[in-house]
Amino acid sequence: MKAGQFYFWMTTAIAIEDVRREVKILRALSGHNNLVQFYDAYEDHDNVYIVMELCEGGELLDRILSRGGKYTEDDAKDVMIQILNVVSFCHLQGVVHRDLKPENFLFTSKDENSQLKAIDFGLSDFVKPDERLNDIVGSAYYVAPEVLHRSYSTEADVWSIGVIAYILLCGSRPFWARTESGIFRAVLKADPSFDEAPWPALSSEARDFVKRLLNKDPRKRLTAAQALSHPWIKNYNDVKVPLDILIFKLMKAYLRSSSLRKAALRVLSKTLTVDELFYLKEQFALLEPNKNGTISLENIKVALMRNATDAMKECRIPEFLASLSALQYRRMDFDEFCAAALSVHQLEALDRWEQHARCAYELFEKDGNRAIVIDELASELGLSPSVPVHAVLHDWIRHTDGKLSFLGFIKLLHGVSSRTFAKAQ
Repeated sequence: MKAGQFYFWMTTAIAIEDVRREVKILRALSGHNNLVQFYDAYEDHDNVYIVMELCEGGELLDRILSRGGKYTEDDAKDVMIQILNVVSFCHLQGVVHRDLKPENFLFTSKDENSQLKAIDFGLSDFVKPDERLNDIVGSAYYVAPEVLHRSYSTEADVWSIGVIAYILLCGSRPFWARTESGIFRAVLKADPSFDEAPWPALSSEARDFVKRLLNKDPRKRLTAAQALSHPWIKNYNDVKVPLDILIFKLMKAYLRSSSLRKAALRVLSKTLTVDELFYLKEQFALLEPNKNGTISLENIKVALMRNATDAMKECRIPEFLASLSALQYRRMDFDEFCAAALSVHQLEALDRWEQHARCAYELFEKDGNRAIVIDELASELGLSPSVPVHAVLHDWIRHTDGKLSFLGFIKLLHGVSSRTFAKAQ
Protein backbone atom coordinates (compact mmCIF):
# COMPACT_ATOMS: atom_id res chain seq x y z
CA MET A 1 0.00 0.00 0.00
CA LYS A 2 1.43 3.38 -1.02
CA ALA A 3 2.17 5.85 1.76
CA GLY A 4 -0.45 8.57 2.04
CA GLN A 5 -2.86 6.84 -0.31
CA PHE A 6 -5.41 5.66 2.23
CA TYR A 7 -6.94 6.84 5.45
CA PHE A 8 -7.25 4.27 8.26
CA TRP A 9 -9.80 4.34 11.01
CA MET A 10 -10.41 1.86 13.80
CA THR A 11 -12.74 1.50 16.72
CA THR A 12 -13.16 -0.27 20.02
CA ALA A 13 -15.47 -3.25 20.46
CA ILE A 14 -18.13 -1.05 22.14
CA ALA A 15 -19.10 0.60 18.86
CA ILE A 16 -18.57 -2.45 16.66
CA GLU A 17 -22.18 -2.72 15.47
CA ASP A 18 -22.32 0.99 14.59
CA VAL A 19 -19.15 0.63 12.55
CA ARG A 20 -20.49 -2.46 10.78
CA ARG A 21 -23.58 -0.45 9.82
CA GLU A 22 -21.37 2.39 8.58
CA VAL A 23 -19.40 -0.07 6.44
CA LYS A 24 -22.65 -1.48 5.05
CA ILE A 25 -23.81 2.04 4.12
CA LEU A 26 -20.43 3.03 2.62
CA ARG A 27 -20.42 -0.16 0.55
CA ALA A 28 -24.00 0.43 -0.59
CA LEU A 29 -23.48 4.10 -1.50
CA SER A 30 -20.98 4.44 -4.28
CA GLY A 31 -20.20 6.53 -7.29
CA HIS A 32 -20.83 10.13 -6.23
CA ASN A 33 -18.09 12.74 -6.71
CA ASN A 34 -18.83 14.43 -3.38
CA LEU A 35 -18.83 11.25 -1.31
CA VAL A 36 -15.60 10.01 0.29
CA GLN A 37 -14.47 6.93 -1.61
CA PHE A 38 -14.67 3.68 0.33
CA TYR A 39 -12.08 1.03 -0.55
CA ASP A 40 -12.49 -1.81 1.92
CA ALA A 41 -12.96 -2.81 5.55
CA TYR A 42 -11.17 -5.41 7.69
CA GLU A 43 -11.81 -6.84 11.14
CA ASP A 44 -9.55 -8.47 13.68
CA HIS A 45 -10.36 -9.52 17.28
CA ASP A 46 -10.36 -5.96 18.58
CA ASN A 47 -11.01 -3.51 15.77
CA VAL A 48 -12.70 -2.72 12.50
CA TYR A 49 -10.44 -0.96 9.99
CA ILE A 50 -12.03 1.17 7.28
CA VAL A 51 -9.86 2.03 4.27
CA MET A 52 -11.00 5.22 2.57
CA GLU A 53 -9.84 7.94 0.22
CA LEU A 54 -7.32 10.34 1.77
CA CYS A 55 -8.60 13.94 1.84
CA GLU A 56 -5.73 16.34 2.56
CA GLY A 57 -7.53 19.68 2.30
CA GLY A 58 -8.91 19.79 5.84
CA GLU A 59 -12.44 20.31 7.17
CA LEU A 60 -14.97 22.79 5.83
CA LEU A 61 -15.02 24.22 9.37
CA ASP A 62 -11.30 25.09 9.18
CA ARG A 63 -11.82 26.71 5.77
CA ILE A 64 -14.68 28.85 7.19
CA LEU A 65 -12.50 29.95 10.13
CA SER A 66 -9.54 30.75 7.86
CA ARG A 67 -11.81 33.09 5.89
CA GLY A 68 -12.68 35.08 8.98
CA GLY A 69 -15.88 33.21 9.67
CA LYS A 70 -17.89 33.76 6.51
CA TYR A 71 -18.03 33.28 2.76
CA THR A 72 -19.13 35.53 -0.11
CA GLU A 73 -22.48 34.53 -1.62
CA ASP A 74 -20.83 33.00 -4.71
CA ASP A 75 -18.30 31.02 -2.66
CA ALA A 76 -21.12 29.85 -0.37
CA LYS A 77 -23.06 28.70 -3.46
CA ASP A 78 -20.07 26.59 -4.56
CA VAL A 79 -20.06 24.81 -1.20
CA MET A 80 -23.86 24.50 -0.98
CA ILE A 81 -24.18 22.98 -4.47
CA GLN A 82 -21.71 20.21 -3.56
CA ILE A 83 -23.37 19.51 -0.20
CA LEU A 84 -26.90 19.51 -1.67
CA ASN A 85 -25.85 17.25 -4.54
CA VAL A 86 -24.37 14.54 -2.34
CA VAL A 87 -27.19 14.73 0.24
CA SER A 88 -29.84 14.56 -2.49
CA PHE A 89 -28.03 11.48 -3.85
CA CYS A 90 -28.05 9.83 -0.38
CA HIS A 91 -31.75 10.60 0.08
CA LEU A 92 -32.68 9.15 -3.31
CA GLN A 93 -30.84 5.98 -2.27
CA GLY A 94 -32.78 5.91 1.01
CA VAL A 95 -29.92 6.92 3.31
CA VAL A 96 -30.23 9.68 5.93
CA HIS A 97 -26.84 10.99 7.19
CA ARG A 98 -28.04 12.38 10.57
CA ASP A 99 -24.82 14.22 11.43
CA LEU A 100 -24.26 16.85 8.75
CA LYS A 101 -21.99 19.67 9.97
CA PRO A 102 -18.91 21.50 8.61
CA GLU A 103 -16.57 19.05 10.41
CA ASN A 104 -18.03 16.20 8.33
CA PHE A 105 -17.09 17.67 4.96
CA LEU A 106 -13.45 17.44 3.87
CA PHE A 107 -11.64 19.06 0.95
CA THR A 108 -9.62 16.66 -1.21
CA SER A 109 -6.67 19.08 -1.36
CA LYS A 110 -5.46 22.46 -0.05
CA ASP A 111 -6.36 24.00 -3.41
CA GLU A 112 -8.88 26.87 -3.17
CA ASN A 113 -11.21 25.16 -5.67
CA SER A 114 -10.78 21.68 -4.21
CA GLN A 115 -13.69 19.26 -4.29
CA LEU A 116 -15.71 18.73 -1.10
CA LYS A 117 -16.43 15.22 0.23
CA ALA A 118 -19.05 14.07 2.74
CA ILE A 119 -17.57 11.80 5.42
CA ASP A 120 -18.52 10.04 8.68
CA PHE A 121 -21.60 7.91 8.09
CA GLY A 122 -21.33 6.51 11.63
CA LEU A 123 -24.78 7.81 12.62
CA SER A 124 -26.38 7.22 9.21
CA ASP A 125 -29.20 4.79 8.58
CA PHE A 126 -31.36 3.35 5.84
CA VAL A 127 -34.87 4.79 5.76
CA LYS A 128 -37.85 3.63 3.68
CA PRO A 129 -39.78 6.32 1.77
CA ASP A 130 -42.70 6.35 4.26
CA GLU A 131 -40.75 5.51 7.43
CA ARG A 132 -40.06 7.77 10.43
CA LEU A 133 -37.00 7.38 12.67
CA ASN A 134 -37.17 8.12 16.40
CA ASP A 135 -33.71 8.02 18.00
CA ILE A 136 -32.13 11.36 18.93
CA VAL A 137 -28.70 11.53 17.26
CA GLY A 138 -26.51 14.22 15.71
CA SER A 139 -24.79 17.37 16.95
CA ALA A 140 -26.76 19.86 19.04
CA TYR A 141 -26.24 22.99 16.89
CA TYR A 142 -27.31 21.15 13.72
CA VAL A 143 -30.13 18.93 14.99
CA ALA A 144 -33.60 19.44 13.46
CA PRO A 145 -36.70 20.14 15.62
CA GLU A 146 -38.42 16.93 14.51
CA VAL A 147 -35.41 14.86 15.66
CA LEU A 148 -36.01 16.25 19.16
CA HIS A 149 -39.68 15.29 18.74
CA ARG A 150 -38.52 11.75 17.83
CA SER A 151 -40.29 11.52 14.46
CA TYR A 152 -38.17 12.33 11.41
CA SER A 153 -36.80 11.29 8.05
CA THR A 154 -34.50 12.73 5.37
CA GLU A 155 -35.84 16.29 5.93
CA ALA A 156 -33.73 16.46 9.11
CA ASP A 157 -30.56 16.49 6.97
CA VAL A 158 -31.87 19.50 5.03
CA TRP A 159 -32.32 21.43 8.31
CA SER A 160 -28.65 20.72 9.10
CA ILE A 161 -27.68 22.04 5.65
CA GLY A 162 -29.71 25.18 6.44
CA VAL A 163 -27.64 25.67 9.60
CA ILE A 164 -24.42 25.25 7.55
CA ALA A 165 -25.71 27.76 4.95
CA TYR A 166 -26.53 30.28 7.71
CA ILE A 167 -23.00 29.93 9.15
CA LEU A 168 -21.35 30.23 5.70
CA LEU A 169 -23.20 33.44 4.92
CA CYS A 170 -23.01 35.28 8.22
CA GLY A 171 -20.31 33.60 10.31
CA SER A 172 -22.47 32.78 13.33
CA ARG A 173 -24.79 29.96 14.37
CA PRO A 174 -28.57 30.42 13.98
CA PHE A 175 -29.26 28.74 17.35
CA TRP A 176 -26.98 29.26 20.30
CA ALA A 177 -26.97 28.72 24.06
CA ARG A 178 -24.44 27.83 26.77
CA THR A 179 -25.88 24.36 27.41
CA GLU A 180 -27.09 21.54 25.22
CA SER A 181 -30.61 21.78 26.64
CA GLY A 182 -30.54 25.53 25.94
CA ILE A 183 -29.57 24.87 22.30
CA PHE A 184 -32.39 22.32 21.98
CA ARG A 185 -34.86 24.90 23.38
CA ALA A 186 -33.65 27.47 20.84
CA VAL A 187 -33.97 24.96 17.98
CA LEU A 188 -37.57 24.19 19.02
CA LYS A 189 -38.74 27.71 19.87
CA ALA A 190 -36.47 30.45 18.51
CA ASP A 191 -36.37 31.92 15.01
CA PRO A 192 -32.96 32.65 13.49
CA SER A 193 -32.16 36.34 13.12
CA PHE A 194 -31.93 37.85 9.64
CA ASP A 195 -31.89 41.47 10.87
CA GLU A 196 -28.27 41.86 11.98
CA ALA A 197 -25.27 42.42 9.70
CA PRO A 198 -24.44 41.05 7.20
CA TRP A 199 -27.98 39.82 6.38
CA PRO A 200 -29.48 43.18 5.27
CA ALA A 201 -26.60 43.52 2.77
CA LEU A 202 -27.09 40.01 1.32
CA SER A 203 -29.47 39.24 -1.53
CA SER A 204 -33.14 38.58 -0.76
CA GLU A 205 -32.73 35.23 -2.59
CA ALA A 206 -29.96 34.17 -0.16
CA ARG A 207 -32.15 35.01 2.84
CA ASP A 208 -35.14 33.19 1.34
CA PHE A 209 -32.97 30.14 0.55
CA VAL A 210 -31.81 29.80 4.17
CA LYS A 211 -35.28 30.47 5.61
CA ARG A 212 -36.80 27.74 3.46
CA LEU A 213 -34.21 25.22 4.68
CA LEU A 214 -34.76 26.26 8.30
CA ASN A 215 -38.55 25.90 8.30
CA LYS A 216 -39.45 24.14 11.56
CA ASP A 217 -42.19 22.14 9.80
CA PRO A 218 -40.40 19.36 7.86
CA ARG A 219 -43.34 19.10 5.43
CA LYS A 220 -42.81 22.75 4.42
CA ARG A 221 -39.00 22.51 4.19
CA LEU A 222 -37.37 22.25 0.76
CA THR A 223 -35.77 18.93 -0.19
CA ALA A 224 -32.08 18.91 -1.18
CA ALA A 225 -33.06 18.60 -4.88
CA GLN A 226 -35.56 21.47 -4.55
CA ALA A 227 -32.90 23.63 -2.90
CA LEU A 228 -30.80 23.15 -6.07
CA SER A 229 -33.81 24.54 -8.01
CA HIS A 230 -34.05 27.64 -5.79
CA PRO A 231 -33.56 31.01 -7.58
CA TRP A 232 -30.47 31.74 -5.43
CA ILE A 233 -28.65 28.69 -6.83
CA LYS A 234 -30.31 27.39 -9.99
CA ASN A 235 -28.55 29.63 -12.53
CA TYR A 236 -25.12 29.38 -10.90
CA ASN A 237 -22.43 27.46 -12.82
CA ASP A 238 -24.87 25.32 -14.81
CA VAL A 239 -26.36 23.51 -11.79
CA LYS A 240 -28.00 20.16 -12.57
CA VAL A 241 -31.10 19.32 -10.55
CA PRO A 242 -31.07 15.64 -9.45
CA LEU A 243 -34.01 13.24 -9.30
CA ASP A 244 -36.00 13.82 -6.10
CA ILE A 245 -37.53 10.97 -4.08
CA LEU A 246 -40.26 13.41 -2.92
CA ILE A 247 -42.02 13.38 -6.32
CA PHE A 248 -42.71 9.65 -5.96
CA LYS A 249 -44.16 10.08 -2.45
CA LEU A 250 -46.46 12.86 -3.71
CA MET A 251 -47.45 10.90 -6.83
CA LYS A 252 -48.36 7.94 -4.64
CA ALA A 253 -50.71 10.14 -2.57
CA TYR A 254 -52.18 11.70 -5.73
CA LEU A 255 -52.90 8.36 -7.41
CA ARG A 256 -54.77 7.22 -4.29
CA SER A 257 -56.81 10.45 -4.07
CA SER A 258 -60.47 10.95 -4.89
CA SER A 259 -61.41 12.50 -8.25
CA LEU A 260 -62.48 15.65 -6.35
CA ARG A 261 -59.05 16.08 -4.74
CA LYS A 262 -57.32 15.45 -8.09
CA ALA A 263 -59.45 18.21 -9.64
CA ALA A 264 -58.49 20.57 -6.76
CA LEU A 265 -54.77 19.81 -7.19
CA ARG A 266 -55.04 20.37 -10.95
CA VAL A 267 -56.41 23.90 -10.51
CA LEU A 268 -53.79 24.66 -7.84
CA SER A 269 -51.02 23.58 -10.24
CA LYS A 270 -52.34 26.11 -12.79
CA THR A 271 -51.47 28.95 -10.36
CA LEU A 272 -47.74 28.06 -10.11
CA THR A 273 -45.20 30.73 -11.07
CA VAL A 274 -42.31 30.19 -13.50
CA ASP A 275 -39.90 29.70 -10.54
CA GLU A 276 -42.21 27.14 -8.92
CA LEU A 277 -42.63 25.27 -12.22
CA PHE A 278 -38.87 25.12 -12.84
CA TYR A 279 -38.33 22.26 -10.38
CA LEU A 280 -41.31 20.28 -11.74
CA LYS A 281 -40.08 20.71 -15.34
CA GLU A 282 -36.63 19.46 -14.31
CA GLN A 283 -38.09 16.42 -12.51
CA PHE A 284 -40.39 15.57 -15.44
CA ALA A 285 -37.46 15.79 -17.88
CA LEU A 286 -35.43 13.39 -15.67
CA LEU A 287 -38.23 10.82 -16.12
CA GLU A 288 -37.60 11.06 -19.90
CA PRO A 289 -41.16 11.32 -21.23
CA ASN A 290 -41.84 9.76 -24.63
CA LYS A 291 -42.35 11.75 -27.86
CA ASN A 292 -45.93 12.67 -27.02
CA GLY A 293 -44.77 14.13 -23.68
CA THR A 294 -46.15 11.52 -21.28
CA ILE A 295 -44.69 9.15 -18.67
CA SER A 296 -45.67 5.73 -17.38
CA LEU A 297 -44.44 3.37 -14.66
CA GLU A 298 -41.73 2.17 -17.05
CA ASN A 299 -40.23 5.70 -17.28
CA ILE A 300 -40.08 5.86 -13.47
CA LYS A 301 -38.40 2.44 -13.23
CA VAL A 302 -35.79 3.40 -15.84
CA ALA A 303 -35.05 6.74 -14.12
CA LEU A 304 -34.62 5.05 -10.73
CA MET A 305 -32.42 2.28 -12.16
CA ARG A 306 -30.20 4.89 -13.77
CA ASN A 307 -29.63 6.39 -10.31
CA ALA A 308 -29.65 3.18 -8.28
CA THR A 309 -26.96 1.83 -5.98
CA ASP A 310 -27.17 -1.15 -3.63
CA ALA A 311 -28.52 1.21 -0.95
CA MET A 312 -31.73 1.62 -2.93
CA LYS A 313 -32.41 -2.10 -2.57
CA GLU A 314 -31.79 -1.89 1.21
CA CYS A 315 -34.49 0.72 1.75
CA ARG A 316 -36.92 -1.13 -0.50
CA ILE A 317 -37.55 1.57 -3.08
CA PRO A 318 -38.46 -1.11 -5.67
CA GLU A 319 -41.19 -2.16 -3.20
CA PHE A 320 -42.31 1.45 -3.01
CA LEU A 321 -42.77 1.46 -6.81
CA ALA A 322 -45.64 -0.95 -6.37
CA SER A 323 -47.58 1.98 -4.89
CA LEU A 324 -47.40 3.69 -8.31
CA SER A 325 -48.75 0.63 -10.11
CA ALA A 326 -51.77 2.61 -11.41
CA LEU A 327 -49.34 4.07 -13.97
CA GLN A 328 -48.84 0.60 -15.43
CA TYR A 329 -52.10 0.97 -17.30
CA ARG A 330 -52.09 4.65 -18.21
CA ARG A 331 -49.80 7.56 -18.96
CA MET A 332 -49.42 10.95 -17.29
CA ASP A 333 -48.77 14.22 -19.13
CA PHE A 334 -46.89 17.23 -17.74
CA ASP A 335 -50.04 19.07 -16.61
CA GLU A 336 -51.18 16.10 -14.55
CA PHE A 337 -47.63 15.51 -13.28
CA CYS A 338 -47.61 19.08 -11.89
CA ALA A 339 -50.84 18.34 -9.99
CA ALA A 340 -49.46 15.00 -8.75
CA ALA A 341 -45.97 16.17 -7.73
CA LEU A 342 -46.66 19.56 -6.16
CA SER A 343 -46.45 19.86 -2.38
CA VAL A 344 -49.37 21.78 -0.85
CA HIS A 345 -47.45 22.08 2.45
CA GLN A 346 -44.46 23.70 0.74
CA LEU A 347 -46.69 26.15 -1.15
CA GLU A 348 -48.28 27.07 2.20
CA ALA A 349 -44.85 28.18 3.44
CA LEU A 350 -44.71 30.91 0.76
CA ASP A 351 -45.78 34.52 1.38
CA ARG A 352 -48.04 34.28 -1.69
CA TRP A 353 -49.88 31.13 -0.51
CA GLU A 354 -53.16 32.99 0.09
CA GLN A 355 -52.97 34.35 -3.48
CA HIS A 356 -52.33 30.82 -4.87
CA ALA A 357 -55.22 29.36 -2.89
CA ARG A 358 -57.76 32.09 -3.77
CA CYS A 359 -56.79 31.97 -7.44
CA ALA A 360 -57.06 28.15 -7.49
CA TYR A 361 -60.45 28.28 -5.74
CA GLU A 362 -61.77 30.74 -8.37
CA LEU A 363 -60.69 28.31 -11.11
CA PHE A 364 -62.29 25.46 -9.15
CA GLU A 365 -65.55 27.43 -8.86
CA LYS A 366 -65.65 27.79 -12.67
CA ASP A 367 -64.50 24.32 -13.55
CA GLY A 368 -64.82 21.71 -10.79
CA ASN A 369 -67.10 22.85 -7.99
CA ARG A 370 -70.55 21.33 -7.76
CA ALA A 371 -73.30 20.82 -5.23
CA ILE A 372 -72.44 17.88 -2.99
CA VAL A 373 -74.19 16.46 0.05
CA ILE A 374 -72.15 15.58 3.15
CA ASP A 375 -72.64 11.83 2.79
CA GLU A 376 -71.42 11.93 -0.82
CA LEU A 377 -68.40 14.02 0.24
CA ALA A 378 -67.60 11.50 2.99
CA SER A 379 -67.80 8.73 0.41
CA GLU A 380 -65.51 10.72 -1.98
CA LEU A 381 -62.99 11.09 0.84
CA GLY A 382 -63.20 7.38 1.68
CA LEU A 383 -64.12 8.03 5.32
CA SER A 384 -65.09 5.10 7.48
CA PRO A 385 -68.62 4.84 8.93
CA SER A 386 -67.19 5.48 12.43
CA VAL A 387 -66.41 9.12 11.55
CA PRO A 388 -69.23 11.53 12.59
CA VAL A 389 -69.33 13.09 9.11
CA HIS A 390 -71.93 15.80 9.77
CA ALA A 391 -69.94 17.08 12.74
CA VAL A 392 -66.57 17.16 10.96
CA LEU A 393 -67.59 18.12 7.42
CA HIS A 394 -70.34 20.72 7.99
CA ASP A 395 -67.98 23.70 7.38
CA TRP A 396 -66.63 22.10 4.18
CA ILE A 397 -69.88 22.89 2.34
CA ARG A 398 -71.44 26.30 1.66
CA HIS A 399 -74.91 26.47 3.11
CA THR A 400 -76.11 28.84 0.35
CA ASP A 401 -75.68 26.45 -2.61
CA GLY A 402 -74.32 23.17 -1.22
CA LYS A 403 -70.97 23.52 -3.01
CA LEU A 404 -67.50 23.10 -1.51
CA SER A 405 -66.50 26.15 0.59
CA PHE A 406 -63.06 27.78 0.42
CA LEU A 407 -62.16 26.09 3.73
CA GLY A 408 -63.36 22.74 2.37
CA PHE A 409 -61.27 23.30 -0.78
CA ILE A 410 -58.10 23.96 1.28
CA LYS A 411 -58.70 20.88 3.45
CA LEU A 412 -59.35 18.81 0.33
CA LEU A 413 -55.99 19.93 -1.12
CA HIS A 414 -54.21 18.55 1.93
CA GLY A 415 -55.86 15.18 1.55
CA VAL A 416 -57.70 13.57 4.40
CA SER A 417 -58.27 10.16 5.87
CA SER A 418 -60.35 8.65 8.64
CA ARG A 419 -57.17 8.79 10.75
CA THR A 420 -56.96 12.58 10.24
CA PHE A 421 -60.47 12.96 11.66
CA ALA A 422 -59.80 10.51 14.47
CA LYS A 423 -56.91 12.78 15.56
CA ALA A 424 -59.08 15.88 15.30
CA GLN A 425 -61.82 14.52 17.55
